[in-house]
Amino acid sequence: MAEEQQSPPRREIVTGVPRGARRRPPAHTPARSEISEQTTLGATYVRALMRSQLRVALGSLAGLVALIGTLPLVFALSRDASGPLVWVALGVLVYPVMWLIARWYVTRAERNEADFTGLVMDPADTPPGPPLPDLA
Repeated sequence: MAEEQQSPPRREIVTGVPRGARRRPPAHTPARSEISEQTTLGATYVRALMRSQLRVALGSLAGLVALIGTLPLVFALSRDASGPLVWVALGVLVYPVMWLIARWYVTRAERNEADFTGLVMDPADTPPGPPLPDLA
């Protein structure tokens, strides 16, 4: 009979802020403040971004020079069919390759900037990304 008269479970009321919602100060100074305060570390971050952008620009320039630089050789090797070959080389071969080089350059430059932004932003300030797709 004593077992049937159990007291109801004790209720606990939590009135504080959940632990995950508390904002903790960053363990290190965010890189954004290093850049805005123009410290040596901030200058290093900016120099690294500029170096990576320069590397991409020089790579695309080298591809463009290789493409355009070979055109006089192609035209000199085939003097007898120079009329149609010039138009085929310029219209069909050169412009699509130039477009591919430009597209590669833009993609790499945007990736460099996104990587730099990810490095500079404080993880607490980043907005949540799009939801991940279900793989089930």
